Amino acid sequence: MSAAAPISFGEAFRLWMKIGWLSFGGPAGQIALMHRELVERRRWISEARFLHALNYCMLLPGPEAQQLATYIGWLLHRTWGGIVAGGLFVLPGMLVMLVLSWLYVSYSALGPVAALFFGLKAAVLAVVIDAVLRIGRRALKNRFTVALAAAAFFAIYFFKVPFPWIVAGAALIGLVARHVLPQYFKQAAPADSRAEQGFVVDRMYTDGQLAHARPNARRALTLTVVCLAIWMLPVALVALWLGAQHVLTREGVIFGQTAVVTFGGAYAVLAYIGQRAVQELQWLRPGEMIDGLAMAETTPGPLILVLQFVGFVAAYRYATPLDPWLSAVLGACLTTWVTFVPSFAFIFIGAPYMESLRQHRGLNAALSCVTAAVVGVILNLSVWFATHTLFGRVDARSYGLVHVDVPVWSTLEPVALALAAASMIAMLRFKVGMAWTLAGSAALGIAYRALT
Repeated sequence: MSAAAPISFGEAFRLWMKIGWLSFGGPAGQIALMHRELVERRRWISEARFLHALNYCMLLPGPEAQQLATYIGWLLHRTWGGIVAGGLFVLPGMLVMLVLSWLYVSYSALGPVAALFFGLKAAVLAVVIDAVLRIGRRALKNRFTVALAAAAFFAIYFFKVPFPWIVAGAALIGLVARHVLPQYFKQAAPADSRAEQGFVVDRMYTDGQLAHARPNARRALTLTVVCLAIWMLPVALVALWLGAQHVLTREGVIFGQTAVVTFGGAYAVLAYIGQRAVQELQWLRPGEMIDGLAMAETTPGPLILVLQFVGFVAAYRYATPLDPWLSAVLGACLTTWVTFVPSFAFIFIGAPYMESLRQHRGLNAALSCVTAAVVGVILNLSVWFATHTLFGRVDARSYGLVHVDVPVWSTLEPVALALAAASMIAMLRFKVGMAWTLAGSAALGIAYRALT
């Protein structure tokens, strides 16, 4: 049997650039785009190996679609292939988000811009509710996981338990419950590992051309040290330059922590960052967080790029002693760096061990419980979005240990409620795409503000 013809680096570069600029629609749309280009059209990787890689990426914190691109690029062209694939998946959205953040800070007070975001925020509420239902159907497979999701919602909504503690608690519950309640943790059948010979990557693996895809403990240790140094070096330099309490240093630390604890995708990240950046640190107002998500929903790339918007706005407002615009750009770049470097590290270090991780029963039980808890966290996010989108004012009230945001009913926005309801009907009942729903709601918001 002849060796598989390798894909040229230039050909792969052009494809990853194309995918980066066309990756709209959130993780589902992005994964579907890669499947169409890599499996169906070009036959670079088989269906079985594509899903095998996707399952591993879904176990990790961070954006699974970007990690999947990094994984396949790494398979094809080793480390540089992964860097190019994952980097080009992020770069177009990063550039667009940088421009949108600048426009937002400069012109958000203008009537047309405010009207645009009035409509977008109502549609984003429908997008988040759709995410709760979609993830819930996949993650809540029995009464135990439903109860765990409810407990997570109760903990974060009423008692403001930090998101990392909820993740850690859910993982611990999974490890224990697998032995106490084994009926809720049935092990899936092993995947068929036979290579499909009509696909390039599978042929390369069979022919022994993918030596870098085999586990190597020394290599993994070296990569861990190198990636940690690369990840934290910019934060350390900023701390030496501006001090540990400057907003740029704090962004590097907080968003770096976020990158390694946020299982469940961008919506889980928003719940965590909303708790830190809006409620605790007051870098942004609640409505601005929703505006940032609306921008991320309408740009290519991972939805987690909303964190870049948060880093931009916070660094602009607390820039002293730097120029505000310089600080804002540095904040956006530093936030993006500490957010995505771990995603590359998880692939380069852990991908050779993918099969053993997928077959580990204890790990699978822990992560299934984490995913269930994330559903409760995202439900909290949808309630938070609803109160701050549909009402003009929200009161923070405490009842002993219970602390909740209570909407002021006299400030209800009927038009915002109508737009949100119409968006939910469009997405859930008529399966209208997210981009069309956002565009339609934004247009209606502009028309309403123009008439009034």
